[in-house]
Amino acid sequence: MKEKYQRYLNQEIKLDRNLKLGIISLLIVFSGTFGFIYEFIFYFFNSGMKQFYWRGGNFLPWINIYAIGAIGICLLTFRFRKKPLKVFLISALFCGILEFLSGLVIYLVADGFRCWDYNTEILNFGNIGGFVCLRSVLVFGFSSLLLIYGLIPFCLLLAKKLNRKVFLTISFTLLAIVLFDEFYNLLIARFFKTPRSSAVYKKLGFHYVEFKR
Repeated sequence: MKEKYQRYLNQEIKLDRNLKLGIISLLIVFSGTFGFIYEFIFYFFNSGMKQFYWRGGNFLPWINIYAIGAIGICLLTFRFRKKPLKVFLISALFCGILEFLSGLVIYLVADGFRCWDYNTEILNFGNIGGFVCLRSVLVFGFSSLLLIYGLIPFCLLLAKKLNRKVFLTISFTLLAIVLFDEFYNLLIARFFKTPRSSAVYKKLGFHYVEFKR
């Protein structure tokens, strides 16, 4: 096992296009799910351990910005996987910029709407406009280590151990389900005036974090 991990760190990984796409698909699914779990737990503690909140805008427990961040981290740092500190620093900086710009753009385009607001949260040291804080940047930096040194090797192992057709079918199917959920809530529900996930879950008694405009 140690030798295989050393090969992962030191040797060029050669995969055909379909296997690469299958692994990327799993990374998108797993990283978005990780983001949901992290926020689900964090906002429970932020509420004083009194209330659980559903996070994200989908039916599935998946948040898109974490998937976007994960792919960005892979593109920027995978080549530096022999240098964990470099992976951490590049990822933290990238995610901080991504989070700040995403929050700012949403705020400006959507007339003051916020999907998150560090002004109202615990552990918000280094807070900049409510869009980014040092705590979030550090969490993303450490999460990048989990991504590069845990999740990617796991996906590579699955690609190797599973039958090729089975692996690709599972990967692409999971991604298709997640993306349809996202596409429905972002576009289809708005266009056809059908219930979005937030409306459905609120009727079922789920709680959402409310941020002031």
